[in-house]
Amino acid sequence: MTTLYLDHHGLELRHDRASLVIYRGGVRERDVPMALVERVVAVGAVTLSTAVLAAMAERGVGLVAISPRRPRRIAATLGPPHGDARIRLAQYAVYGDPGQRRAWARLVVRRKLLAQARFLARAQRQRPDRRKPLGDGIATLANLIAKLRATEDASLDWLRGIEGAGAAAYFRALPALFPPSLAFTGRNRRPPRDPVNACLSLAYTLLHYETVQAAHGAGLDPFVGAFHEPAFGRESLACDLVEPFRPAVDAWIWTLFRERRLRAENFRRDRDACFLGKAGRRLFYADYEQWIPALRHRLRRRCRGLVRALRAANGSPATAPPDEPHARALS
Repeated sequence: MTTLYLDHHGLELRHDRASLVIYRGGVRERDVPMALVERVVAVGAVTLSTAVLAAMAERGVGLVAISPRRPRRIAATLGPPHGDARIRLAQYAVYGDPGQRRAWARLVVRRKLLAQARFLARAQRQRPDRRKPLGDGIATLANLIAKLRATEDASLDWLRGIEGAGAAAYFRALPALFPPSLAFTGRNRRPPRDPVNACLSLAYTLLHYETVQAAHGAGLDPFVGAFHEPAFGRESLACDLVEPFRPAVDAWIWTLFRERRLRAENFRRDRDACFLGKAGRRLFYADYEQWIPALRHRLRRRCRGLVRALRAANGSPATAPPDEPHARALS
């Protein structure tokens, strides 16, 4: 199963029996069997009909539409939902239990801090010349992890403060890995203002959709999480699930620039915004498809584990110890 990327002006997507058919300028260019496609990523002005959407949904093929100028999702479809409503009822029961929700949120934060610290430590071994800034970030994250371990009954606001402090320390350290010519000084978005942030925004957008699709397929409600509050139009569970995987994305982006697979000429600027050009996006998508399968497997395994954990936690004591298997899965 793979992802079909449509990133060219004037493309039209049709279907013919069990295949998706790509047209350009009215000319039939390529047939792709839907059995081989798990999702379609459409960038910019791609035309498709409701009949195509229905055929894709029937076969479980997802669609995400992305703006070419702002690396964000415009719309998405996910295919048929999971048939077992008891999974979602168990999820809502955990959300409605303050103790279980705090335990779940605490594990989300713990996993993210540990992943950030591990990546910086690995990068420090590869870049001993950047030992000081990376070491400062590692030390701050280690201190926050220690505080988290020492605070058993933390409130959600306190946990969000810890997560925010960790993100600030992490993104103070991360620019040390990139050359000054990229002008990467920390996280910025809407719009991204440098090549690194342009790649981070696009990668986070794709990974978020991967997570929504994985949660949906497992029978979970992507909109109801624990760490992230419910908000209109935001898949809070997907936001929870994706947090510990963000450092893996950052490490991959670092590899793209370190190995010069992406270069300055792959980007263009429009006032204060920086975007991947069309040739750069082709390179990005090709490398993403080589990199993502292992992480995609981990996401699906995490969702399956979460389903088992929710069933086990529903009706169990609210404060499950972090070393219990179902508590680990909840993160």
